[in-house]
Amino acid sequence: MLFGGVPIQTGRAVHSMSAIALSSLTARQREIVMLAANGLSNKEIARRLGLSEGTVKLHLHNVYTRLGIRNRTVLVGLVHTPTPA
Repeated sequence: MLFGGVPIQTGRAVHSMSAIALSSLTARQREIVMLAANGLSNKEIARRLGLSEGTVKLHLHNVYTRLGIRNRTVLVGLVHTPTPA
C-alpha cells in the first residue's frame, strides 16, 4: 500500500499511519474530512457547516497537500482503514 507515494506495510502499520496523518490536521479539516469520508459532497458539507463551497474545496486541497495524497478516494481509504483485530 502507498501513503503519499511511499510504500508502507499493511495491517497495524496502515492504521497507525492513518491515525497519525489525520491527527496532524486542524479540527476544522478533520471535521470536513469525516463528512467527506461519509459521502457528503462539497456543497452538502458547506451547507452543514455554514461555509462556502470554495472554502470547503480549499480545506480539502490543504488536507490532500498535508497528507501527500491526490484525491478524495485515497482520503476515504485513510479514514476507513479498519483496526486490526
